[in-house]
Amino acid sequence: MVQRADINSVLSDIRSLRSQMTQNQQIEQDQSVRGRIDGPRQVQETQETPSFSDMLGKAVNNVSELQQNAGDLRTAYDMGDPNVDITRVMIAAQKSSVSFEALTQVRNRVVRAYEDIMNMPI
Repeated sequence: MVQRADINSVLSDIRSLRSQMTQNQQIEQDQSVRGRIDGPRQVQETQETPSFSDMLGKAVNNVSELQQNAGDLRTAYDMGDPNVDITRVMIAAQKSSVSFEALTQVRNRVVRAYEDIMNMPI
């Protein structure tokens, strides 16, 4: 049987996350103001931002995992596994399809941007 999330519980989760985010932002703003008034703040560790190639590699790996999962579920369903129902198979297939399409669109835009840059006059 398919388990569906109750809309009220989902909305309450979203509201609680939103309130936590606003509280964190308020605390950061308060600390920022105090740092200017009371003196210098401690230097925070800078987080290194991932490079574009790392992010793209993670995205490709994520799409690959989704496709592998969809294939495994499809095979299990075809073999008659009682723990795998058709809805899980179809949702996994749609997730992998949508993620692959999104990755393809990102690739197309990167290629188009590269071509635009290469065609710019110097």
